[in-house]
Amino acid sequence: MTKRLKSKHKVDRRLRANIWGRPKSPFNSRAYPPGQHGQNKKGKPTDYGIQLQAKQKLKAYYGNINERQFRNIYRKALSKRGDTTENLIALLESRLDTVVYRAKFAPTVFAARQMINHGHIKVNKKRVNISSYVVKSTDSIEVREKSKKLTIIDGSLQSKERDVPEYIQLDDKNKIVKLIRVPKFAEVPFPVIMEPNLVIEYYSR
Repeated sequence: MTKRLKSKHKVDRRLRANIWGRPKSPFNSRAYPPGQHGQNKKGKPTDYGIQLQAKQKLKAYYGNINERQFRNIYRKALSKRGDTTENLIALLESRLDTVVYRAKFAPTVFAARQMINHGHIKVNKKRVNISSYVVKSTDSIEVREKSKKLTIIDGSLQSKERDVPEYIQLDDKNKIVKLIRVPKFAEVPFPVIMEPNLVIEYYSR
């Protein structure tokens, strides 16, 4: 469970981007890092600094996965055949918390993770409380019957803040979702520019 549930918006200002594209982000009105000298920070970033920033942005976007887990995801992407960048995004988009977030069952990836941890989500009719569970195209994910009337779920589904991507099949009436295919990087609806190729460079040093 991430430690950043209450301070997630500070990440936006530190990384100088509205990571989740939310209208309430403080970055929208204060587009500079937090702290006494935030507005005066200048200087040309190094290659390492640029790569680190890219890694921190991607890691933060997916609910601030801890460094050990994120590095393990990179290693798994590296060991798979094909483009490592595409593999990395595929692994991140196949996480259960990401799929629940993409289906709009939760307003944020943090809320999606909490929903899973509290046992509100079932995979193939069985309760799963592991956010990093890897979803397959054959899996059927649903909100358990007792949780279907939760205000947070209905409110998120009705929100116009973001759309359900094409690679997610949603039955919003019965609150059932499927990851019909693993998306390509270009298909993922990131609200800010993400550079997973720089993340690969960072870990390849």
